[in-house]
Amino acid sequence: MTDTISKSRLWTARVMSGIVILFMLADSIFKFIQPEAVVEGTVELGYAQHHLVTIGVLGLLSILLYAYPQTSVLGALLLTGYFGGAIATHVRLDNPLFSHILFPVYLAILAWGGLWLRDERLRNLIPLRTCRT
Repeated sequence: MTDTISKSRLWTARVMSGIVILFMLADSIFKFIQPEAVVEGTVELGYAQHHLVTIGVLGLLSILLYAYPQTSVLGALLLTGYFGGAIATHVRLDNPLFSHILFPVYLAILAWGGLWLRDERLRNLIPLRTCRT
């Protein structure tokens, strides 16, 4: 079944997903390059420097799966787990709510929202309900 969606809806979905893809690609790449600021930030979060590559691989794998249309839902699921770990880390450190703890939630909303807007199967699985009066 083909689903035709408006150009504005498609572009909104692409922009939402693109923001997540670009952010996560940059985040993952910096985990491999390991500039001083990233190493310091990771240590402040309670992780050792040798964890950077593992975290980078997990983020990169998740975002690559998300960016490829046939595996985008699997990628979104993996990203959701990745974001959950980030949330737990910031909660454990008592970081600010809106800027740190909820930032991964914002990314998850963009990731899933982008998929939901362009994938009819996902809209059927997770329908928005309207109030009936």
